[in-house]
Amino acid sequence: MTSTPIPEFSPLPVAIIGAGPAGLMAAERLSAAGVPVHVFDAMPSAGRKFLLAGKGGLNLTHSEPFAAFAARYGRRQPQVEPLLRAFDAEAVRAWAGGLGVETFVGTSGRVFPMEMKAAPLLRAWMQRLRHPASGVPVQFHMRHRWLGFARPPQPGEALELCFQTAEGERSVPAGRVLLALGGASWPRLGSDGRWVKLLQERDIAVAPLLPANCGFDVAPTTARQAEQGTAPADAAPGGWSRHFRERFAGQPFKAVAIDCDDGQGGRFHRRGEFVATETGIEGSVVYAASHLLRDAILRSSQPAELRIDLLPDHSLEQVLAAVRHPRGSKSLSGHLKSRLGLQGIKAALLYELLDKATMHDPERLAQAIKALPLPLAAARPVEEAISSAGGVCFEALDAQLRVRALPQLACAGEMLDWEAPTGGYLLTACLASGVVAAQGLLEREAA
Repeated sequence: MTSTPIPEFSPLPVAIIGAGPAGLMAAERLSAAGVPVHVFDAMPSAGRKFLLAGKGGLNLTHSEPFAAFAARYGRRQPQVEPLLRAFDAEAVRAWAGGLGVETFVGTSGRVFPMEMKAAPLLRAWMQRLRHPASGVPVQFHMRHRWLGFARPPQPGEALELCFQTAEGERSVPAGRVLLALGGASWPRLGSDGRWVKLLQERDIAVAPLLPANCGFDVAPTTARQAEQGTAPADAAPGGWSRHFRERFAGQPFKAVAIDCDDGQGGRFHRRGEFVATETGIEGSVVYAASHLLRDAILRSSQPAELRIDLLPDHSLEQVLAAVRHPRGSKSLSGHLKSRLGLQGIKAALLYELLDKATMHDPERLAQAIKALPLPLAAARPVEEAISSAGGVCFEALDAQLRVRALPQLACAGEMLDWEAPTGGYLLTACLASGVVAAQGLLEREAA
């Protein structure tokens, strides 16, 4: 993407730092209102993470009722819900339609573009931003990495922004600034979390950035390994035995259910699939519970217990009857395969986690098949996560996402202190925050 020259006049009316969904949506709203907007980004082109997220099928939003949708944001629902009321799932679909991108609702309720890809939508969006039918064109300045403020910012004054460019450092003054710098996941695409220190140095409260929608490492010692004397010497990184890692890493657990404590005296239960990794587990159903598992580990500094139902279509009584059935000359593994269809990675997980005494006790084995405890030692690093939790605290912002102590500065997108599961909730909240932040900057201009 070719950058446009920065005009010599000073200061810029509005500078947006970050060319992801939140920043681009704010730019669109400001441009349509006739406000000249300059977007800066460290990457060579806009929407890098957006494009990769949509590579396997761009999940724009979700079709579930608003109350259920808003509840997906957990403890930050009170702060995120007003943003969604300004720009909800229907608004996302209408916005995409305005770009010529038709959408459909999948069997899970998720909303996708008909073409399933992010690139056509981003191309149409960038075209409209650069050449709007009304309003003023948005100016883009790529390969500009924000380094902070060239001088201490003061309320009511233009902000002196410092950027690292190919030609060296440069200072750019701007009357109003929106930061939309993303979280800390997928740093190679631009969201590297370097802004945390820059804001904390200005006494803007930032909650630690944590992995969200992430995988986990299993605890490094299992009962079976301990019994055989193979742990930790024969343990793979993250806790799997070498045998399990070499045979089953990368294979999926299909048609299972997971269960864990929700941290509030209840339980989280979900059917789905996940995958064994070199060090532990990851996958859609694990991502759905990842905030609960992560927080449990952080609270106790001990492994969190995930319980796996290997046969969710069978009752405990059915499993127990099958396990108790005389097996004659069959091996235990052959018996489990013929009576229950337990084989492959599911059977291997039983042998990985259970000792011999449990494997040969019908009651205990049946209980384990229906609720197999898997200890999880740690979440995978935030750099590997689909998204991140934590960020600029809403308490430091007003209702229009402007910094209370510095109202000419606003924040939007994943850099705010919220998290959500996959399913369109992440993108919708990012777009909605861009809408609200843009309105706040417009109100400040009017004032």
